[in-house]
Amino acid sequence: MSVREDLTEAMKAAMKAGEKERLSVIRMVNAAIKDRDIASRDTGPGKIGDGEIVELMAKLVKSREDSVKLYEQGGRPELAAGERAEIDVIREFMPKQMEPDETEAAIRAVVAELGAAGMKDMGRVIAALKERYAGRMDFGKASGVVKAVLTAG
Repeated sequence: MSVREDLTEAMKAAMKAGEKERLSVIRMVNAAIKDRDIASRDTGPGKIGDGEIVELMAKLVKSREDSVKLYEQGGRPELAAGERAEIDVIREFMPKQMEPDETEAAIRAVVAELGAAGMKDMGRVIAALKERYAGRMDFGKASGVVKAVLTAG
């Protein structure tokens, strides 16, 4: 089942169960997907695929994580808790995140496959990783690992 279908089924289940907060988050994700679909009409087929949906959800999670930090710094734990609840719902529809050792192994494999030899190849390595591991790898952390692997080798 595609991510889009999973979201639709979860939305129906949340409506039937009367889970207002969960329903609200799922609708927000669907709205973001629809916005991206509309934006991609000019450049592509019109409907984005699962890979792009997962990337979009990763961005939604990241923005909420940033909000959690700001709310905690501002002494607003109730708002931070609300953002964390939204993160939990969004993550239900995302593939499992890779462990740090899995991430490093994947990076080393891509570096070897591409024959990357230095920092000049970092862009190619990150592009290949994004293509293969979108939504499963935290690229903010991965870029540091890529840099370390490229400068060590």
